[in-house]
Amino acid sequence: MRGIPHSRTRTLTAVLTLAVSGAVALSGCGKQQQQTVSGEPPVKKKDAFEERAAQIVRDWPKISPVHGRQQALLPLVKAQRPKDAGKAREITVTVGHSPCDAHFGARSHESKGLVVVTGWGKRKSSKGMCTEMLATDKVTIRLKDALGDRKVVDAATGKQLLKG
Repeated sequence: MRGIPHSRTRTLTAVLTLAVSGAVALSGCGKQQQQTVSGEPPVKKKDAFEERAAQIVRDWPKISPVHGRQQALLPLVKAQRPKDAGKAREITVTVGHSPCDAHFGARSHESKGLVVVTGWGKRKSSKGMCTEMLATDKVTIRLKDALGDRKVVDAATGKQLLKG
């Protein structure tokens, strides 16, 4: 007889535990949430350069310069004219960057009539001192299509660097 009350207590405890667990688990149920399923990948948010390049393509030639240094938009010093612009798929630009940049380079965005380019730099460290001197280096950008007669525009300043 001693086992029966003990068994009832265990059974009652187990039932109560399951009931409370079920109530907690089901507390989120019943809320209607609409979920849209699409075969397309999620929309990627544009970074600062992509937004600026789209603005230049949309508003060219009436485009205002960007003021102040942004990590995504370093002004270019110049662009070298390729030997055969009609067939050239590479352009060389001179990027002005900080001597404290560990990495630097250039990016491009191509449209039917324009090639928008910008320099970029990534600092070695945000700590410590860095001079305000300008370092310049040449960077070659590979284009998806031949330059042809498209204009090359600096994203930071909005100025035309060369015409293909």
